[in-house]
Amino acid sequence: MPAFCRLADNGLALFVRLTPRSARDAIEGMAESADGRCHLKARVRAVPENGKANTALEKLLAKQIGVPSSAVSVAGGATSRLKTVELKGNREELLIRLRAIAAEQ
Repeated sequence: MPAFCRLADNGLALFVRLTPRSARDAIEGMAESADGRCHLKARVRAVPENGKANTALEKLLAKQIGVPSSAVSVAGGATSRLKTVELKGNREELLIRLRAIAAEQ
């Protein structure tokens, strides 16, 4: 299992570091924070106001992973750069897709 995710009740939980107001929407691979925790790096063009950046992150992840937008939700860190994102669905399929995304970066 990639270090930036863990098992959740209905799927997986991802740890994501989000950079809003970027020039493009993209997932940039894995990174490690100063305290040693791993996370997935993501950028979105949206501004961090009224949840716009969180919504853009949910849409970006849904598109990249190949799941409906309703299967992706920010579960923690709504006002922080470090977020916990829940993915609902079959764990094995989600893991295969996440490994593919991490390998591309």
